[in-house]
Amino acid sequence: METTKAALVLGATGGVGGSVAAALARHGWQVRGMARDVTSLRNKGQMEWVQGDAMQRADVMRAAEGAAVIVHAVNPPNYMNWDKLVLPMIDNTIAAARAVGARVVLPGTVYNYDPAKTPVVEAGTPPNPTGRKGAIRVALEQRLEQAAPEVPSLILRAGDFFGPGARSSWFAQAMVAPGKPVRRIVNPARGGGHSWAYLPDLAETFARLLDRPERLRPFERVQFEGLYDDTGMRIVDAIRRVCGRKVPVYGFPWWAMRLLAPFASFPREAAEIAPVWQHPMRFDNTRLVELIGSEPRTPLDEAMRATLIEMGCIADTPLPLLRRASA
Repeated sequence: METTKAALVLGATGGVGGSVAAALARHGWQVRGMARDVTSLRNKGQMEWVQGDAMQRADVMRAAEGAAVIVHAVNPPNYMNWDKLVLPMIDNTIAAARAVGARVVLPGTVYNYDPAKTPVVEAGTPPNPTGRKGAIRVALEQRLEQAAPEVPSLILRAGDFFGPGARSSWFAQAMVAPGKPVRRIVNPARGGGHSWAYLPDLAETFARLLDRPERLRPFERVQFEGLYDDTGMRIVDAIRRVCGRKVPVYGFPWWAMRLLAPFASFPREAAEIAPVWQHPMRFDNTRLVELIGSEPRTPLDEAMRATLIEMGCIADTPLPLLRRASA
């Protein structure tokens, strides 16, 4: 790869990594994806695939050769084993970036903050995590800050994902059942104020930021505002409009997560992040707008329609017919 516009994407088989890789390719980047098993990926996507494990430093170092950017989009699946995997993986990425002179790019999370005390997150808002995952993510970002300016980095923080490719998301794993017609909606939110990020818009934002590296600070942290659901029902109402009927809505059983937390890993991890759904949290994108201008914003119904089609929940009906059905 030519170093000037070449990117390595760790986690390219996941929703965020795959979406960012596709956006970079559209912007003229040479993209390399690393995965543990590339047998079925050779002809998938507009990228070169190399085999490797993000937990193995030698694999990351080898995959990063020639890269100007390393997108660190790997996360432990199902919220598990964060204490064993998150920090070793970012250490390997930083070491590889230092060796090849690359910028590390990180999709940021909301877990760094206490939603009950941080209704608005700005670029300089100090972290105040309440849970173990949040403390680990704070430590991860501190590693990047300490490595700068020798290893420059960009953190783009956003809310919960929805959209094509966002498989490991609360939308796809809790709100709507993939592969089935939408017969019910499970709403995890308790009141208004939840922040959402439409994945294609977020990926496009990453690409626009990286197209202008000269404008980025050695350690740059920005916020993606996305969709701020001030009522707690804007996502639900968009699903109903796209489906053309008033689908029933049920609350998420947070009480069951708390009850089962001592006995199983997923309920324990889910109970830890429950405050994110119970308190308003909005992302201030002032610094982002300074860098790229206005955020990419796909109209909500168009974004929801693309999401549900990709999930196999609705047919790819021509839009005029869909509008008549929902009128």
